Amino acid sequence: MPLRYVCCMRVDLLTREYPPEVYGGAGVHVAELVRALRRDLEVQVRCFGAPRPEAGTTGYPTPAEFSAANPALGTMGVDLLMAGDAAGADLVHSHTWYANFAGFTAKRLHGIPHVVTAHSLEPLRPWKAEQLGGGYRLSSWVERAAFEDADAVIAVSDGMRRDILRAYPSVDPGRVEVVYNGIDLDEWAPVDDLDTVRALGVDPERPSVVFVGRITRQKGLPYLLRAARLLPPEVQLVLCAGAPDTEEIMAEVTGLVDELRTERDGVVWIDRHLPRAELTALLTAATTFVCPSVYEPLGIVNLEAMACGAPVVGTATGGIPEVVDDGVTGVLVPIEQADDGTGTPIDPERFVADLAAALTEVVSDPARARAMGAAGRRRAEAQFAWDAIARRTRDVYDRVLGA
Repeated sequence: MPLRYVCCMRVDLLTREYPPEVYGGAGVHVAELVRALRRDLEVQVRCFGAPRPEAGTTGYPTPAEFSAANPALGTMGVDLLMAGDAAGADLVHSHTWYANFAGFTAKRLHGIPHVVTAHSLEPLRPWKAEQLGGGYRLSSWVERAAFEDADAVIAVSDGMRRDILRAYPSVDPGRVEVVYNGIDLDEWAPVDDLDTVRALGVDPERPSVVFVGRITRQKGLPYLLRAARLLPPEVQLVLCAGAPDTEEIMAEVTGLVDELRTERDGVVWIDRHLPRAELTALLTAATTFVCPSVYEPLGIVNLEAMACGAPVVGTATGGIPEVVDDGVTGVLVPIEQADDGTGTPIDPERFVADLAAALTEVVSDPARARAMGAAGRRRAEAQFAWDAIARRTRDVYDRVLGA
């Protein structure tokens, strides 16, 4: 019978992102996981950034001594402060390399188990060297050391588990477990609000393809912008895209958007973070959602779209095929990728053409698109509810502490 440490077990959850400072899927995952875990456990959140008013949550700004240093050094400085404050925890659980060093250090300092959740892998994001310079070598070392030393590694998909074992072959496969990302089905649900959609510059009477994501290499936005040139002229392209990784990727995307706007109308670029009420309205009204990523361990944004009743056209890479049921809840776009860690399509023109064909297939049949969207909502309810995700996470804690 598995152990249960209800109301007497303390978990310190270590993360870079936590509301309101959330930049991507990892931050969304952490926020929802904490809320679900706190129903049974004491959870202390230790996160980067400003102080938080939330009970049991501590924010850690970058130490002043590191303000002008390489960002990786600042990250490690924050991690040391978090690790020191984890005294008294029964277990630490870190998310992404940004907090892995805190978990790695806390394990040794306090003699407690360390659980890692892998949301992405540094070896599969080599373009981060553009951001961090030599700091990318530090982030890569931190991740490897933490994974190899962790008492358990949680992968957010089977695809991610395979990537972990391929990238870090010395990690014991028996310590790597799959626990999917989840979705709050009450907060992410269909919302018919056409006035909000119009206020965002989108015509709800025209078919629309909606993209939501940061402007990074892994999200594949330049491929989508090239594919959009091949879409039927009545189709709108709606980009909820911001937070560029580098000036170079921002310049590339801006140039492609400007070029696309000379060829067609209905190109809407929303570069601010949309509140959930606006985003759910936009997703509900979308003919289809698109995820053109070349690297995506799972993709919470796909779950959000499905929960709002939008079909998903996504690249058949990483964990996306575990979310999108091809032909039922959306369409998977085939891709043959380089094995150098970049995820670059071997034949970019073929990938762009296949992406355009899949999007055209969905937007050209609104009735089928609605049916796939409804099936996506049912799949989200059956497979990705947070109660089940939290229960599986607690099972991992139980096994680690029982060992």
